Amino acid sequence: MDLYDLKRKAIEIRKSIIEMLGRAGSGHPGGSLSIVEILVLLYYEIMHHDPNNPHWEDRDRLILSKGHAAPALYAILADLGYFPRSELLHLRRCDHILQGHPYSLEIPGVEATTGSLGHGLSFAVGVALAGKLDRKPYRVYVVLGDGELEEGQIWEAAMSAYKYRLDNLCAVLDHNRLQIDGTVFEIKRLTTLPNKWRAFGWHVIEVDGHNFMQLSSAFQSSATQNGCPTIIIAHTVKGKGVSYMENRLEWHGKAPKGEEISLALKELDDALKRLESEKVRKLGG
Repeated sequence: MDLYDLKRKAIEIRKSIIEMLGRAGSGHPGGSLSIVEILVLLYYEIMHHDPNNPHWEDRDRLILSKGHAAPALYAILADLGYFPRSELLHLRRCDHILQGHPYSLEIPGVEATTGSLGHGLSFAVGVALAGKLDRKPYRVYVVLGDGELEEGQIWEAAMSAYKYRLDNLCAVLDHNRLQIDGTVFEIKRLTTLPNKWRAFGWHVIEVDGHNFMQLSSAFQSSATQNGCPTIIIAHTVKGKGVSYMENRLEWHGKAPKGEEISLALKELDDALKRLESEKVRKLGG
C-alpha cells in the first residue's frame, strides 16, 4: 500500500467502527478511533500474517491489551478476510462471535482474550519469550492504553521484558490522554513517560500516532533493536476523525445514535472526497 491507500483504508475503517457501534447501541468509539492508523499500518504493511491460516506458527502476533477498542480490530480483521464482513453488523450480540472485548476462542485472528486492563503486556511478554525459546522468527506487538499504565502489573511485565532481552517485543502506547474518569494527568499524574520506560530498560520512540510515515519509521527501528524491547509512544487524539468526538471524554464509552451516526459518516465521506481530490491534484489531473 502507498500512503494514499493507507489513508483511504484508515477512513474506511473509521466508517466501519461508527456503523458497528451505531447498530450495536453500545461500545467505545473514542479509543477505537484513536488507534486506527496504528492497526492499519501493522496489519496491512508491517506484520507477517495469513487470514487463510490464522494459526500459522511463524505469524507475527498482535495483542490488543486495551480490549475495549475491539471495533477497530474487528473492522480490520473482517476487511482482511479473517471472518465475514457481515459479522460486523452483529457486534455485541450474544448469538454472534464479536463480543464487546476480543475473545480468542471464537474470533479468528484474535490472539488473546483481553478487556481486563493491565494484563496484555504480561501476555505479550510470555508470547515473545516463547518465541525466543522456540527460536521462532515472529515478532509480538501489543497495543496499550495510557490509562492502563496505572496498573502495577504493567510495570512488572516491563521489568520482565527487559530481563529476558525481548527485542522481538514492541509495545505501542495509544497516548490519547483521556480515560473513563478524566485525563490521565488528573487521575494518576501520568507524566515523564519516555523517561519512565527508559528507566525500565526499553528503547523508546515518540511519534504522531496518526502519521503513517512516523509510525512506519518507528516500527522499522523497533525491528533493529538488539537486546531490549521497544515502546512506541504514539500521541493520538481520542475520537480521531469525527469532530464532535475528538478529545471529548464523554465519547469514551458511548455509542453514537440517530443523527450523530449520520453526521459522523458524512464527515468521513467528506474526508474521503478530500483525499481523492488531493490525489488527483498531485497526479496533475
